[in-house]
Amino acid sequence: MTALFALVTSLLWGLADFGGGLLARRSPALTVVVVSQTVAAAVLGVVVLATGGWSEAGPRLWFAFAAGLVGPVAMLCFYKALALGPMGVVSPLASLAVAVPLSVGLLLGERPGPPQVAGIAVAVTGVVLAGGPRLGGAAVRRQTIWLTLIAALGFGAVLALIAEASTTLTGLFLALFVQRVTNVAAGGAALYVSSRRGGAVLPEGGFPWRALPALGFVGLADVAANGTYSVAAQHGPVTVAAVLASLYPVVTALAARGFLSERLRAVQAAGAGLALVGTLLLAAG
Repeated sequence: MTALFALVTSLLWGLADFGGGLLARRSPALTVVVVSQTVAAAVLGVVVLATGGWSEAGPRLWFAFAAGLVGPVAMLCFYKALALGPMGVVSPLASLAVAVPLSVGLLLGERPGPPQVAGIAVAVTGVVLAGGPRLGGAAVRRQTIWLTLIAALGFGAVLALIAEASTTLTGLFLALFVQRVTNVAAGGAALYVSSRRGGAVLPEGGFPWRALPALGFVGLADVAANGTYSVAAQHGPVTVAAVLASLYPVVTALAARGFLSERLRAVQAAGAGLALVGTLLLAAG
């Protein structure tokens, strides 16, 4: 069950990143984040009311609140890094987010067996290579490196926090709702500050009503991925769940290949293959 839900997580996150990246080409990235998360929060609010999730309120919701604060910061740093530096450097570095939940799992006493250790090593290597790292070219600005590392730390922290935010299904709905509301509040405040400083809030044509279904898909896919990851981490080793869930860059690369006809570089194809081998080793372990 852990492997299945973690792989679904990587699929959903990969598609959400692909869709969000396309939308950010037409609208300000922060606007994409705020609108998509608002749609997700609205849907989750209905789900919480329908399932009686409010009865699950408790101290664990502070983990969801913290994840909601960390998430927008990580996303902003990630987009800023993409704007300043080459994606071939930023993407592989951001995949280091897996180190945070892996470390948490090891600190909690998890000890993967030899096949799982091999699977973790192969899968992580595959994820990094799938990002298409550049081994040459112009030097990357130090600011880009730091922003990417902060983003990776933030993404990893969200993985670790959301896994601790609930123990039941209805509690998970409530935790995800709290996380999304916090995301919207934090992102909205950042958007307001940006607008006060003269930053763009809306695309030239005004509010992107036509893109609302796509924005909704991005937000709902992201929230569903958080949910499936939480289930995966609660029903098996966090070390395995974290690595399998981190395969989303492979999904994003394949989506770009399928929908945009972007050609995979040899190193990306090799990375996707290694990620698959690592997945098989983890599942077999």
